[in-house]
Amino acid sequence: MCRQVFGFRLAMIALATPAALVNASPGLSTRLVGIAVVVTFMASYVLFRDWERFGPLLLRHPSLLAVDTLFGSLLLISAGPDTTLAYVSVCTPLLAGLVYGWRGAAVFASLQSLILLLIHATSSGAHTGIAESTLLPGLCVIAGAVGSSLRNLMLRFGAATKALTTVQARLAVTEAVSAERARLAREMHDSVAKTLHGVALAADGLTGSAGAEHMDPALIRQQAALVARSARRAAAESRELLADLRRESDPGQGTDVLVELAARTRDFAARTGLPAVYRPTGDHAVPPVPPAVARQLLTIASEAMENAHRHAEPTRVDVRAGVHGDLLRISVHDDGRGLPPGTTLEQLRRAGHFGLVGMVERAASVGARIRIGRGSHPQGTEVRLELPLAALTTP
Repeated sequence: MCRQVFGFRLAMIALATPAALVNASPGLSTRLVGIAVVVTFMASYVLFRDWERFGPLLLRHPSLLAVDTLFGSLLLISAGPDTTLAYVSVCTPLLAGLVYGWRGAAVFASLQSLILLLIHATSSGAHTGIAESTLLPGLCVIAGAVGSSLRNLMLRFGAATKALTTVQARLAVTEAVSAERARLAREMHDSVAKTLHGVALAADGLTGSAGAEHMDPALIRQQAALVARSARRAAAESRELLADLRRESDPGQGTDVLVELAARTRDFAARTGLPAVYRPTGDHAVPPVPPAVARQLLTIASEAMENAHRHAEPTRVDVRAGVHGDLLRISVHDDGRGLPPGTTLEQLRRAGHFGLVGMVERAASVGARIRIGRGSHPQGTEVRLELPLAALTTP
């Protein structure tokens, strides 16, 4: 919304600049008006184009908006209150209400109204009626009130959206845990149960061979070795599955994602020979993550590293993870050749490349947000995961 305000300012400044330059006195006045035009136009253009980058600077320093107001007043004095530039003055209290709230709107609406009244008094004198003189100042007051109201409305909408996102993330985590338990049950049926059935068959064969009238020692040793191998395999499968089930049934047995991620990064570097560095970030410790959720997060990070090694031809991979605000953030960045311009998930799905598609689906399954692209880096590809911490706790 602030960007749209600056877009409107740009249009009005462009329309009113000729009148301002024509009405200015030759010499120093023309130069001052020209400087004011350039400064006001460029400031509006920069904020219109890169609001996400420069908007926080305007938020921290209200004096910048005051300086902009003074330059705009210089143009308004030169062009006159009857030109299209007068509408730019209404944008200032509107913007102040959006950025600073009702206090900022009151200050800048009063300042802009005072400037407009002074300009009317000096330019038209007694020939201007009270209604005409107070029209624009009144619009400034109204615009400030509208900006403040819109700010409050957007903040409330943002809070409601955040609460909805948290609820969705919690539901997604619950569904992921339930789905993972169902998966473990299927794996127990398809692996341990079948292995034990094989052990039983091998044991039956051993019993038959041992009870035969003419025993073959070599056959008996072979069948006994088969029983032993099958039993060891079933024991290993059972320990792995039971360990996963114990961690999921006990909230205190959550996974330390940072430790696991660091270990996977070291393993990736040792296996591929590609320099991969893990760095923890953030100011707070990461809470234990449910194993089902941790498995998805770690799988995405591992897949991102493997994709970089297979397709991007990078010289290094940087892995970072930590708590930032109320989010658990995991980032995998490589300095390779990056994704082709215009790449979409639908194109990858049609082409049969399901790596990135699977990463997006895994992130959605646990309520995390994933971004795949260059990010803030000059080159390469960054895979960034953000999971609300509220999704890791049960209210």
